Amino acid sequence: MADGGNQEFPTVLGPDASFKGELSFEKGLRLMGKFEGKINSGGRLHIAREARMNADADSGAIIVEGEVKGNLTAADRIELKQTARLEGDLRATKLTVDEGAVFSGHVTVGPEAVKNRPPGAPGAQRPAVSVSMGPGAQQAQPQKEPVK
Repeated sequence: MADGGNQEFPTVLGPDASFKGELSFEKGLRLMGKFEGKINSGGRLHIAREARMNADADSGAIIVEGEVKGNLTAADRIELKQTARLEGDLRATKLTVDEGAVFSGHVTVGPEAVKNRPPGAPGAQRPAVSVSMGPGAQQAQPQKEPVK
């Protein structure tokens, strides 16, 4: 990803920082260190290559280059870059996955994916597809929805 500078990501959690708790921001956050807890924001979240995150995040857009354990929800898009390592569920209007990204979890993508969900509840509804990506992973298989 091209460096957007401080305009795109005015808040930075540096590589030597470790944060535990709930975090919110308005415009953009570049995570370069370690984070554990929960993120809730309408802005953009960039999880840098050296970052380690163990958290659920609900944001406007999310770019993953580092390691994440947790559920991610984006009102717009989620991008999994080549170096991304993600274990958790995804919910977004759009999803981009670069070759080389490793992902294990459920995916819900499309305009309806993020509508009518309870606030702060990433993955609250049962996703439509279960996906594992990376070396030795099997092809995505649709999940059967239970009869209500």
